[in-house]
Amino acid sequence: QVKLVESGGGLVQSGGSLRLSCVFSGSIFSFYTMGWYRQAPGKQRELVASISSGGVTSYVDSVKGRFTVSRDNAQNTVYLQMNSLKPEDTAVYYCYAQRAARQRVWGQGTQVTVSS
Repeated sequence: QVKLVESGGGLVQSGGSLRLSCVFSGSIFSFYTMGWYRQAPGKQRELVASISSGGVTSYVDSVKGRFTVSRDNAQNTVYLQMNSLKPEDTAVYYCYAQRAARQRVWGQGTQVTVSS
């Protein structure tokens, strides 16, 4: 079964950068769309970025130009490079994997805190 393990969260000052990683195991990584959601306290989980099996990317408007999602099919890993971080980016970030109509698989989440 698919398993996702995230890393790379932490505390950073406003304007700083972090890179999140998510390692995939248990199936054929290249078949899956991968991406990142985030959930801030008291708010709904929102889709931040995704990358298809073919490498097509998509972003929520609030992170366009600051965040970059990428994947390394040889390493079974998806990344989220986050630059110019803002306090409003503070949230728990969750990696996900999805193949066609199959059930979405989630990682355990990693905390990102941006101080002003």
